[in-house]
Amino acid sequence: MPPVPSAPRLADVLAALDALWPPERAEQWDAVGTVCGDPDAPVTRVLFAVDPVQDIADEAVRIGADLIVTHHPLYLRGTTTVAASTFKGRVVHTLIKNDIALHVAHTNADSADPGVSDALAGALDLRVVRPLVPDATDPSGRRGLGRICELDRPATLRDFAARVAHRLPATAQGVRVAGDPDALVRTVAVSGGSGDSLFDQVRAAGVDAFLTADLRHHPVSEATQHSPLGLVDAAHWATEWPWCEQAAAQLDEISDRHGWDLRVHVSKTVTDPWSAHHSSGAPN
Repeated sequence: MPPVPSAPRLADVLAALDALWPPERAEQWDAVGTVCGDPDAPVTRVLFAVDPVQDIADEAVRIGADLIVTHHPLYLRGTTTVAASTFKGRVVHTLIKNDIALHVAHTNADSADPGVSDALAGALDLRVVRPLVPDATDPSGRRGLGRICELDRPATLRDFAARVAHRLPATAQGVRVAGDPDALVRTVAVSGGSGDSLFDQVRAAGVDAFLTADLRHHPVSEATQHSPLGLVDAAHWATEWPWCEQAAAQLDEISDRHGWDLRVHVSKTVTDPWSAHHSSGAPN
């Protein structure tokens, strides 16, 4: 008879997560890894989310999760206090009071294989060709930041942006477009999260469009003057949320392989900070 599934220890789950997203592959400025949690505590439910905010902590309490895995760090720049009078301290207090661990996979998940941009490409049915910025330490050439992708069939920039708006989770921001809406898009660079530091690499890749988030006025203005590159700017949270589903599926597979009694959940709570959008009036 097969062994009866049993709950793994937190340390066992964290070891599996670190194998997926080794902490040493995070950027030097990043803050990844385990924020709180007892290594010997049993884990029966895991909640994946983008942001370690109070709404997510409360959701973990409601569903009885023992571990939250988020993409964004709680304390990116460090802290001198976890007092509950601060909003981040309140998150820590909620987690510890309810025996919930918190683990972060950020830039180490961005550059993984598969990583955040693979999940974004998958949500849009794009075929991944190669990394946008390859990881020089990966002999297979599969790891790295961003992805170069091909569409299943050419589409106008307008229609590609509509696909993005339809496939990604809805946010107040929606999707912004820069460039000729009727230009044909066959190849696209994608980078989940903030991507306007990657314009040089995107132009060098020779793609027709670039999908990312948090694009600012001056980089976009300069990019549109450099070339006919189409730009699609979605909400930061929306471009990274597909990773939660991908990561949850990865942990599910590991759980099945080890015979763990583990339930994996993906939060659908919208933690994008923007709450409303009003289109401006047409110019006179």
